[in-house]
Formats: sequence, structure tokens, C-alpha cells
Amino acid sequence: MKQWNPIPALPRAHEITWWVCRALLFLWGAWGLFTGYTSEFIQALFAIAFTHLWDLFQLWGGRTFITRCPYHLQTMLNCYICFACVVGTTVNTRTAFQHIDVPEHIFAGYLACVGAFFLAEIMQGDKRPVKISVQAVFSLCFAVTLLVGWEFYEFTMDRLYGFVMQHGQAPNAGGLTDTMCDLLFGSAGALLGMFLEAFKRTGLLGKDRKEVRKAYLAEKERWNDGRKK
Repeated sequence: MKQWNPIPALPRAHEITWWVCRALLFLWGAWGLFTGYTSEFIQALFAIAFTHLWDLFQLWGGRTFITRCPYHLQTMLNCYICFACVVGTTVNTRTAFQHIDVPEHIFAGYLACVGAFFLAEIMQGDKRPVKISVQAVFSLCFAVTLLVGWEFYEFTMDRLYGFVMQHGQAPNAGGLTDTMCDLLFGSAGALLGMFLEAFKRTGLLGKDRKEVRKAYLAEKERWNDGRKK
């Protein structure tokens, strides 16, 4: 019978961060509703729902893959959602500043890549040794695929509903430049996430890098010995 990991305890600091993000999203959505931006209110509701992903999956008693992902991923996701909605959307709709997408896409690429590391680890299973190189390649490809999918979404919304998410109602240089810059910054964030997460897992970075490095080398040696037999 398959053994499931117990639900990890959520530190108080992370829990407070989650609720602060949700409160900011609610206030932002309510402000949009009362100032004529109904779409922002609807966006806020969906955003708040996504900040509960880690909680919602616990309803199955820890019998889902999400319990094997650390809660700090949800914390990063909540912070990203809050920044993208409260700051990014507000800046894009109420100011002439056009570069708020830069930190958004870099952070999105980074977050997607780090999350994909854990997804790759889960897909490998408990009986197989952890191969950092496989996880790194998978996570980078996964993150870039998500970035491309988002650009597909922007293109579709612009063409079907008349949005200007790609800064143009028809194919033009402005829309193409926006798309390519988004992919470039997002890929840069994914590449950064790939290297940082790989270095952490191999003990080259991090607070406990010496212990992690020792365990990683021991695991690698056991794997090599097993292949020789």
C-alpha cells in the first residue's frame, strides 16, 4: 500500500503572508468594483482562489501529490499573484509606465522553473535516485512551455475580445516586440531558477549547503556503485 507523507505544518510567518496577500487582493478588487473596474473585481476573486491551492489540496487528507511540494512555493505564488494584480494591473491601467511586465515575467519564469523541479522529483518516484540534470532540463522546458502558453492566451484574448494585452489589435511590430520581450524576460527568469535550484540541491548554495552537498555526493556514489554491479 502506498505511503503518503503527512501534511507538513505551516509556519506562522508563511500563514500571515498568505492572508496579507489575500487581504490586499480583496481590497484591490473591491476598490475596482466601486470605481467602475468590474473586471478587476472578478480578477481578484479568481486570484484569491488560486492563493488557496495548497489549502484546498489538503482536503483529501494529504493523499495528493501537492503535499510533497513545500509550502514556500505557495508563498511565492501568492506574492507573485498579489504583485501582478495589485501592482501590475494598476500600473498598466492607470499610469503610462510600460515596463512593469519585466519583473512580472522574470518572477513568473523563476517560479515556474522552481515548481517544475518538485514536479520532476515526484514523477521520478521514490525508488529512483534523484537526477539533478534531468530535473534541471525538465524544469526549464516546462517553464518555457508555460510562458509560451501564456502568450497564446494573450493573443487569443486580444483577437476574440478586443483586449490590448499584446499592445496591438492587429499583428504589428509593437505586439511582436511585446511578445518576444515577455518570452525573453520569462526565459531569463526560468534559466536563473534552474541554476539556483540545481545549485541548492547539489549543495553549492544555501544555508545548509555542506550537509546537502555531503548527502548529494553520497547518493551519487551509491548510484554509481549500483550501476557497476
